[in-house]
Amino acid sequence: MASGRALLLIADISGYTEYMRFHRMSLAHAEVNTARLLEKVIDAVPEFDLIEIEGDAAFLSLQADTMDGQATIPLTLEAATAMHRAFHLERQYVVANLCPCDGCTQASNLKLKFVAHIGEVATQTIRQQRKLVGIDVILVHRMLKNPVQVPEYVLLSEELYRSSDAPMPGPAHEVSQDLEGIGPVRAYFVDVADLPDSVPALPGPSALERVGRTLAVAGSGMPYMLGLRRRRRTATAV
Repeated sequence: MASGRALLLIADISGYTEYMRFHRMSLAHAEVNTARLLEKVIDAVPEFDLIEIEGDAAFLSLQADTMDGQATIPLTLEAATAMHRAFHLERQYVVANLCPCDGCTQASNLKLKFVAHIGEVATQTIRQQRKLVGIDVILVHRMLKNPVQVPEYVLLSEELYRSSDAPMPGPAHEVSQDLEGIGPVRAYFVDVADLPDSVPALPGPSALERVGRTLAVAGSGMPYMLGLRRRRRTATAV
């Protein structure tokens, strides 16, 4: 079992549970749309390793020895900005398709938040599935339950926040958490709205693009409607 220091990052879709409470047609389209959103989020940070899709979240990591001297906070915020931009660009296309079902029209209510931590992890491979284990993996997942009130944010653990002398691009707000099995911890969050270039302007899709996207969603949703594919389950907190 290999071990080392890694930057851990979870991109979590907010509003997912409410979004999935629809009738069968909407549920199929909601699955397709959520999958597309997560794919775009993951593709936006090719330097990170995807560890697992956890229902409505992507768990990623970056080994410390591959950072090439880059400061951890700017690296984390740049990754979060890239994922946030990709998410919202794709979300605009999802909402712009011509399907009237709730799974398409209510995608505009979905948001994206991030939690990040740096610590020691061990790599475990079981049946060709790579897993990260260790107390720091537990900690970053427990951070998802926090008192932050803004809808989209990047929450940094104290270890990550103090690991770099680079200034934050926006005001950092301290929050306290009492994590189960770990105890009281401090963390710092920045509102994604305070990050530069988070969501660029997107020209409206043409009528042909809207029709094409509508057909794509309908076709991709058919296996869910016919019961040929099962919906993903949200992972239980570590």
